[in-house]
Amino acid sequence: MKYIPVIGMEIHVELKTKSKMFCACKNDLDLEKEPNVNICPVCTGQPGTLPFPNETAVKFVQMAGLSLDCNLLKESKFDRKNYFYPDIPKGYQISQYDQPLCEKGYIEIEVSPRLNRGETSTGTTKKIGITRIHLEEDTGKLVHPKGTDYSLVDFNRAGLPLMELVTEPDIESGKEARLFCHKLQQIFRYLGISDADMEKGQMRCEVNISLFKEGADKLSGTKVEVKNINSFKFVEKSIDYEIKRQTEILEKGEKIVQETRGYDSNQEVTVSQRKKESAHDYRYFPEPDIPPMVFSEDYVEDLRKKLPELPENKKKRFIDEYGISEENADVIVSDKNLAQYFEEVVSEIKEKLNCDEFEIEEGKCLKLASNYIVSELQKHLVKNYETIRDIKITPENYAELVAFIASGKISSSAAQTVIEEMYKSGADPSQIIEKKGLVQVSDKKELETFVREIIDKNEKSVEDYRKGKDNALQFLVGQVMSATKGKANPGIAREMLKEKLK
Repeated sequence: MKYIPVIGMEIHVELKTKSKMFCACKNDLDLEKEPNVNICPVCTGQPGTLPFPNETAVKFVQMAGLSLDCNLLKESKFDRKNYFYPDIPKGYQISQYDQPLCEKGYIEIEVSPRLNRGETSTGTTKKIGITRIHLEEDTGKLVHPKGTDYSLVDFNRAGLPLMELVTEPDIESGKEARLFCHKLQQIFRYLGISDADMEKGQMRCEVNISLFKEGADKLSGTKVEVKNINSFKFVEKSIDYEIKRQTEILEKGEKIVQETRGYDSNQEVTVSQRKKESAHDYRYFPEPDIPPMVFSEDYVEDLRKKLPELPENKKKRFIDEYGISEENADVIVSDKNLAQYFEEVVSEIKEKLNCDEFEIEEGKCLKLASNYIVSELQKHLVKNYETIRDIKITPENYAELVAFIASGKISSSAAQTVIEEMYKSGADPSQIIEKKGLVQVSDKKELETFVREIIDKNEKSVEDYRKGKDNALQFLVGQVMSATKGKANPGIAREMLKEKLK
């Protein structure tokens, strides 16, 4: 019997404002290592205090909405969400209920063609609907000292501006959920509204998942919520585990219990945390201390004009304008800072085109620049757990290295040596090439002696090549490269060997 997953998500994102949501306290948890120092009477809910909304936080949420093709409500308001928990200082949370800032948007993710509910999908994109995006204040944090029977409360985080995004139940697998979350993170970083670092709790994911029998109503299954997932990998794994767990229960003829579960990353399983009623009654009512917000059409259009170039548009431009491959564009655009670095390199390459030192083609250089960023540069970044912001290689030096490669002055193997040294020291590529003697030999007169010597020493390979074995020619080229300590231009060496072996 086949069961089909129905998955919706709730994504909480801490916004990158200078101050908290309703007071002037700093919004920077990294600066506050001591508990309860970045607080004031407003964010700790002292009697008689009044909240004052953070205008930048409101704009950040609306920018996210516009980037995700949402409708921006012309009238929006804050509400009180009433529930008691020790880290809620007021006994209620200021949130939004029936008039969020944004609603009815979508995001497209790239998926492989798949067989879905009996139909073959030939497309490679899928729309994930976004129900709403609203703004609220974050809670404090409970601390449980080891070996004690009590808990402490740290209110440094209380009142931070928190954006909540709720999806439609359009996701059907753990992989789709991971791709969706990753693309959201990219967009938020491009907008500059949040670093959305899951390890630091700046982006927190919750999954609602149910299964329905093929042919039944899509929403007929019992929903289970998995809360506070802190990595893309765990989002995917928790969903895959829940699909397997719920399928096994249903196949036994048993019922799924509606509950909240957590993900145990060590055991790679979800664990029950608490049972849920069919609905929560938070007794929402309008926040009486904050007037409703009204936004004009001119305000929305002005905000739309200020949006930066987003990842999908940048990817398309890189492919069209610079002629790089889609695969390379995907990698480069995935990191906003890496994309900016590449554009700076492109600018420097265009300068090199007007330089008498190099005879190079722009298209060839741009492709080489993207290839070496995706392969060699990324290899060093991953190996050293660094980002492009940590790199010592300036765009100017990187462009010069590309020019050396494109003009044939150094070989690809020599280029790898130069990049490694540049990565370590940040030195100019010309200095490294001169110091290590890596200039490629392209002069046929200089290579003549080496080519003749290799032909004389390898009679069997020469005979094999003349019998039509192409691998023999590659072997002979390798011998020339070895004899010249990697300095020979392999293309010219190949042509010289072919000419002499006719």
